[in-house]
Amino acid sequence: MVNLDDVNIYKKFDANKMAESINLLADQIEQTWVDAKAISIPASYKRGIDKVVINGMGGSNLGFSLINAVFRDSLKVPLIVTSGYEVPSYVDEHTLYIISSYSGNTEEPLSVYKKVKDKKAKILAITGKSLNNKLSDLIDKEKIPSFVFEPENNPSFQPRVGLGYAVFGAIKLLDKTGILKIKSQTAREVVAGIKGRNPFWTVNVKTNKNAAKRMAYKLQGKTIAIVASEFLEGNAHILRNQLNESSKNLAFYLISPDMNHHALEGLENPEGLENNIKFLFINSGLYNERIQKRNILARQMISQKGIEFEEINPKSRFRLAQALEVLQFGTWLTYYLSILNESDPASIPWVNWFKDRLK
Repeated sequence: MVNLDDVNIYKKFDANKMAESINLLADQIEQTWVDAKAISIPASYKRGIDKVVINGMGGSNLGFSLINAVFRDSLKVPLIVTSGYEVPSYVDEHTLYIISSYSGNTEEPLSVYKKVKDKKAKILAITGKSLNNKLSDLIDKEKIPSFVFEPENNPSFQPRVGLGYAVFGAIKLLDKTGILKIKSQTAREVVAGIKGRNPFWTVNVKTNKNAAKRMAYKLQGKTIAIVASEFLEGNAHILRNQLNESSKNLAFYLISPDMNHHALEGLENPEGLENNIKFLFINSGLYNERIQKRNILARQMISQKGIEFEEINPKSRFRLAQALEVLQFGTWLTYYLSILNESDPASIPWVNWFKDRLK
C-alpha cells in the first residue's frame, strides 16, 4: 500500500510539479488581482448587456462554475456556460460572450468565434501566455478585450490547478464590465484564509495531522458521489473534474435539494452498490436551514443503506472564502488520491489519446 508520508513517493509520481502548483493558489490570486487591473474594457461592453455566455472546456470553465454559484444572488444578469461547437440562438448584440481556454488551443471555443462575431456579441477572452497560443494570436489580430495571464505560479501548467487565475481572472473581467462587484478587501481576506489553512494540507504534513491525506485513504477504491448545494454547487463541478482527471477516479455529483427527489431511490440497485460507492458531502453552515436539514436526513438514509460517506466542512466566514477553502482542500484531496492510485496527477493519457484521434 502506498504511504503518503513517504516523501519519495511524490518524486516517483509527481514529476510535473502538481503539488507546487496547488501550494501556489494564494499566489495565483494575488498575481491576478494585480495584473488584471490593466484590463481595458470598451464602454460599449458596459451598456445593454442582458446575459453572459461562456465557452470553455474542462478546466477552462471551472472558474465560471464557481463564480456562477457563489454570486448567484448578486450577478446583474444570467451567466451561462455553453461549452461546445454550437452558438445558442439567444446570443446577440446584448450578449457578453467570453471565450476561455487556458492553453489557448482548445478546439471547441475557438471554432465559434466567427459565428459569435457575426451575431455582434461583445466578445472577451481569457487565456494563459504560452507558445503557439491560437487564442492569443486571435486576440492580437482581432483586438479582443482580454485577460492574458502569465502562469508563473502554476509550474505544472495544468488548468485544474491554476484556478486562482481562472476564478479571479473571470471575476475581474466581470467586475470591469459592471456585471459583478467585488472589493479588494474581500480578495485579501480570501487569500489570507487560504494561506492560513493550506499549511495543514501540504505534502510534508503527516497523515495523522493532515485531513486531506486521511480522506484520500478513505475514498480510495470507491466511485465517489459528491453532494453540494447552493453557493458550493460550483465546487462540486470542480471536484468532480479533478477526481476524474487528477486522481483517475470515477466521480459524479448531485445537487441538494434536487437529489432528494430522485437519487435516493436510485440507491436500491445494483446489488452490492454499498461496496463500490462512497458519498462526499460538501457542507456549509451558510446553507439555507432547510438545505442543512435535508442533508442531515440524506446522510441518515444513506447510512441505513449501508453506504459510507465523508464530509467537507469549511470554516470560513463568507461564501467566496468558503468556496476557495473547499477548492484548496479538494485539490489536495484529489492529488493524494492520485498518488494512492499510483498515477501521475498531471497526466491525462486518455484525454490526449482522444484529442490525437480527432485530428
